[in-house]
Amino acid sequence: MYELGGDESFTLTELAAAISAAAGKQVTYADLPVADFARALTSAGLPTELAEVLADADRGMNRGEMYTDSGDLRRLIGRPPLTLAEALSAALQH
Repeated sequence: MYELGGDESFTLTELAAAISAAAGKQVTYADLPVADFARALTSAGLPTELAEVLADADRGMNRGEMYTDSGDLRRLIGRPPLTLAEALSAALQH
């Protein structure tokens, strides 16, 4: 089994700051309680079950549960993965 992830870790607050820098527009991250985030997602039209799963996943990401330093992605693709800044820059060019 592979654990895929980039070579750098970042928090969701750092992600918002990087998006702000890349897009030239202020983006902030609001750390909502799981129930509040699930309600916001449901209000945006997501099914309740999906909203709850995504809200719980957000909590896990905020705790660093998605972080891996396995190096598996680098080995599988044969090069260093894009940095956060590189990925955002590429995404905003399209």
